[in-house]
Amino acid sequence: MTETTPAAPPPLRQRQTEEAAPPEDFTTPTPRNGGGTWSGLRPLLLRLHFYAGVLIGPFLLVAAVTGLLYTTTPQIESVVYHHELKVTPRDEPKPLAAQVDAAREAIPGGQLVSVTKGAGDDDTTRVTFDVKGLPEGYTQTAFVDPYDAKVRGTLRTFGEWLPVRSWFDSLHRTLHLGEFGRNYSEIAASWLWVEVMGGLALWLGAARGRERLRKWFVPRRGPKGRKRTLSWHGAVGLWVSVGFLALSATGLTWSAHAGVNIGKIQDSLGGASPSVSSALGPGSQGSGSAGADPGQSSAGPSAANVDFDEAVRIARSEGLRGKLVISPPADNKSAYIVKENTRHWPEQQDSVAIDPATGKVTDKVVFDDFPVLAKLTRWGIDAHMGLLFGLANQIVLALIALALIGMLFWSYRMWWLRRPTRGGGKQLGRPPARGAWRRVPGRVMAPLVVVTAVLAYYLPLFGLPLVCFLLADLALAQARRHRRSRTETPAETPKEMAG
Repeated sequence: MTETTPAAPPPLRQRQTEEAAPPEDFTTPTPRNGGGTWSGLRPLLLRLHFYAGVLIGPFLLVAAVTGLLYTTTPQIESVVYHHELKVTPRDEPKPLAAQVDAAREAIPGGQLVSVTKGAGDDDTTRVTFDVKGLPEGYTQTAFVDPYDAKVRGTLRTFGEWLPVRSWFDSLHRTLHLGEFGRNYSEIAASWLWVEVMGGLALWLGAARGRERLRKWFVPRRGPKGRKRTLSWHGAVGLWVSVGFLALSATGLTWSAHAGVNIGKIQDSLGGASPSVSSALGPGSQGSGSAGADPGQSSAGPSAANVDFDEAVRIARSEGLRGKLVISPPADNKSAYIVKENTRHWPEQQDSVAIDPATGKVTDKVVFDDFPVLAKLTRWGIDAHMGLLFGLANQIVLALIALALIGMLFWSYRMWWLRRPTRGGGKQLGRPPARGAWRRVPGRVMAPLVVVTAVLAYYLPLFGLPLVCFLLADLALAQARRHRRSRTETPAETPKEMAG
């Protein structure tokens, strides 16, 4: 029998390097001599994806958790405020003017803002007042039984949101920190799409072999470890990417800084949402003296001839359906404004202006005539808020929020698994190699810088964190060079150091 001599084991330093190196996958930088645009761009995307995931991840996690809580608010409100919202249908409803009078007694000193007539026979009438001392954007609303004109309760409201939803809405948007808190949610929305697009490029651009499609869409099975975690991170991200991008885009439309810029762009493209005009023409008699209650008739030639019920009747004859919000004339030169407020599919957002003296419709805006961009914005925002498709919309949003939470968990776990396991001490996972931008061809880098600068201008809370990343990266690199220069031994020659 021939005896085989076993191969000598590799040196200790080589074994340590091989054991510490992460397994080859899409997070491993490509070799420097790789050809093509993608091989140069990929390390830059990888480094950006890593740092943004680590540093923006907490903002995304808070947005996902608070958004998940927000999706439950319609069901909570239907239980908590059932007494204020629902009644038992009976007889004929009282005039809206009588219901407004009852609401005035329940909220004395308030200035009437609107009267909302519910779409169903079992809905209460909402009478909303502006009351001094409330925070900006908040009003006081009385909920009136339309069949006996008795007030069933009063609540502080934010737009049409009741206290539970307005509390969770504020938590999601601002963390109850006011205008300053809006920065957190805008940072999350400004970077979510960057993480998604970068992650998709890295995931789809990785070599996968014969079973490429299956590995793209189906998480890896097998022993627990970094490759399996990466597979879940990539596959789930691919499935939910469209939802992430939609949430990012719609969240930016009403953000504090980017939202203003997006609104200007939309207006310049002719995509602004039209609104009905309350101004009366010069030939109109108006509604009498400013501040008069148009819901009540009074003697005299300047009295309003159209009350709330007549305004509703005229609006119905113009084709308005569902829940109607009636705003009274602000002065003797203003009209009633009656708007549909159905925010589920199909949307009903028509509105009319009605002369309180003659009942003539002075202006009308139909949702079907909205510009495409305005419709997309309306649909997108309502879908973001879980309103467009009811319960199904809420379930989809909850699944997207859970997917984002899972993605963040897997990303931080992969970072943990990348940490060095030798040398002792508490160490974090290594980031991708520095200097990735040097590998990007000039013909790609130049337009990339221009596009990034434009995006940073229009999305300030994308640009500012990006500048902070670059400055921090430069500072860390400088500190690392300084530390190395202090630890170098005199025996090392410049040639050895360069090698």
